[in-house]
Amino acid sequence: MNDVDQAKVLLKAALRDLRALEGMRDAEVFADEIFGFHMQQATEKCLKAWIAAIGDIYPFVHDLGILLRSLEERGYNMDSFEALQQYSAFAAQIRYESLLEADEPIDREGAIALANSLYAAAASQVSLAGG
Repeated sequence: MNDVDQAKVLLKAALRDLRALEGMRDAEVFADEIFGFHMQQATEKCLKAWIAAIGDIYPFVHDLGILLRSLEERGYNMDSFEALQQYSAFAAQIRYESLLEADEPIDREGAIALANSLYAAAASQVSLAGG
């Protein structure tokens, strides 16, 4: 599979997570841990699709900060997506633990908007790469 094809596969997977997020707006039905996990997954897949689309090999990590830095090192301004780093914690350990009572609930509308913005930016890169 070439880089653009891999990027397309990742974007399709990210879109499934984004659609799930759209249905998880109600915090009474879906705990923040579940919502946060899908945010992390959608973000990770978008960032990896972007990296693949530009012909690079993405690192096999779940840390969104590392993926964002990877794109910054290649000259992309990722400032508008920095807030997505907070969802790295949902990749593993937080799925098996409860959020502390003192933690602020996730701003789901803001999170969904930011994830959709990242998806659009990644999809644009895939399109530029010949997708």
